[in-house]
Amino acid sequence: MTKEAAAVFIQAWWRGTLVRRTLLHAALRAWIIQCWWRQILARLLTNRRQAVLENYSRREWAAVRVQTWFRMWRIRSRYCRLLNAVRIIQVYWRWRNCHTRGFIQGHYELKANLLNLQLEISLGSQAYRVAQRIPLPIKE
Repeated sequence: MTKEAAAVFIQAWWRGTLVRRTLLHAALRAWIIQCWWRQILARLLTNRRQAVLENYSRREWAAVRVQTWFRMWRIRSRYCRLLNAVRIIQVYWRWRNCHTRGFIQGHYELKANLLNLQLEISLGSQAYRVAQRIPLPIKE
């Protein structure tokens, strides 16, 4: 091998080494960029999943809320019907009791230091009326 051939051989080897090093660096940089891009995509996917989950949760919560309101409305309307029925029964029952047993009815008026009390007591066909003024001991 001559000196010139040896020099060409060394230069070829050195150029090949430089090309392989450049390709290695380019491949490493591409790999780093790909890893970074995969992280970005994973983060975007996580954010999308979170948004979808929040949207689903909001919709489910809204549906549950509407169902709750409807059930409350249904139960409340039933309660109001029962309450009206109870009041009607109580009115008739009290009317019957007043006419068979008797009842006490009255009102009062409270002034600064005086209580005006008027009572009407009915026992069957008899009625008694009581009116009293009661002074109140108020300390000043």
